[in-house]
Amino acid sequence: MAQDRYTIISADCHAGADIPSYKSYLESSYHEEFESWAASYVNPFTDLSDPTRVRNWDTTYRLRELEADHQVAEVIFPNTVPPFFPTGQLVVRPPASGRDHELRQAGLHAHNRWLSEWCAELPNRRAGLAQIFPNDIETAVADIHWAKANGLRGILFSAIPPDAGVPPLWDPIYDPVWAAAAETGLPINQHGGAGIPDIEGAPGRNFLMLMEVPFFANRSLWHLIIGGVFERFPDLRFVMTEQAVGWVPDVLARMDTYWGLMSSAGRVGEMPADVDLIPEAPSTYFQRNCWMGASMPSPDEADAITRLGIDKVMWGSDYPHREGTYPYTLESLQHSFHEWSEDDLRTLLAGNAADVYGFDLAPLEQIPVGPMVADVATPLAETPTDTHSMAFTPRRLAH
Repeated sequence: MAQDRYTIISADCHAGADIPSYKSYLESSYHEEFESWAASYVNPFTDLSDPTRVRNWDTTYRLRELEADHQVAEVIFPNTVPPFFPTGQLVVRPPASGRDHELRQAGLHAHNRWLSEWCAELPNRRAGLAQIFPNDIETAVADIHWAKANGLRGILFSAIPPDAGVPPLWDPIYDPVWAAAAETGLPINQHGGAGIPDIEGAPGRNFLMLMEVPFFANRSLWHLIIGGVFERFPDLRFVMTEQAVGWVPDVLARMDTYWGLMSSAGRVGEMPADVDLIPEAPSTYFQRNCWMGASMPSPDEADAITRLGIDKVMWGSDYPHREGTYPYTLESLQHSFHEWSEDDLRTLLAGNAADVYGFDLAPLEQIPVGPMVADVATPLAETPTDTHSMAFTPRRLAH
């Protein structure tokens, strides 16, 4: 019986075409330059260089792994490197020069076209996210409408580094983008890893990234709320994925405290209230407009989800990344959620993602790949020894 099993929609998976395949999705005027770029490109990611890289685009291979790991549907963030990019989209800085922007914009369009076709192979099991750049608002708006017309389910608009040379997210220049997203019903998504300033050449660069990436990704939340974006666009939906959850309740409480003092006393200490202070408490906008994608949540993250509100969070596996839950999704759920009620878990594992991204749950529930309810309720007996998953690491240490 379907009700004996959970239905799992991962709100955080990654995919992309292999580099040669992108050529056919590029405008022909870029083909010669693409050949030159592809011939000299050296991939920086080991998981895109070994034989398992085909899981990013091979439907048969990917479906076999996901179903064996109890996942029936997925939200698709990028993974492979599109044409003319120096590295993966989730960690690359926005383009600077006009020519660099032109080439990378062409590469993004190629990826979006590929993604639309690839998701159409399994239309109720894949929700692809089209990508847009902040450099050209008119093109970004057109791309949002293109994404809606071509079956994609959301927009990836990365956090903007403070030294990127483009306006921050609170700037009204982006209002046409928010308006287009609200009009089409496509949620704006941000994924952890973006937004950090340039620290190339710093000693302990990777360590610094681990320390600073959360802040520079998380700050999009207060930029959008305090910038009045959700006040101007009450129908806009915003999702923050793979950025942990534990920080959100405390940040909202702090924001509400500052807002309350500025609203009632006109100041916080010696800091006077802003004239254009938003009319509602910051947490009000979060509850109306925002969701979190909780990737490979550990037990302390599970506790944070209950504090934030289960209706605001979607579970994610981070497939096919090494730190994700594959192939131990069942074990990760036993580890973090064995004490949860069945209703709450159904909401976290599928219900919220279906609402945000438009999955039809009824047919997904008839595909018998989810873990048994009784199995998830069984405490984990032993942590797998061959896993790199963050699900088994306390997130207060991991982030």
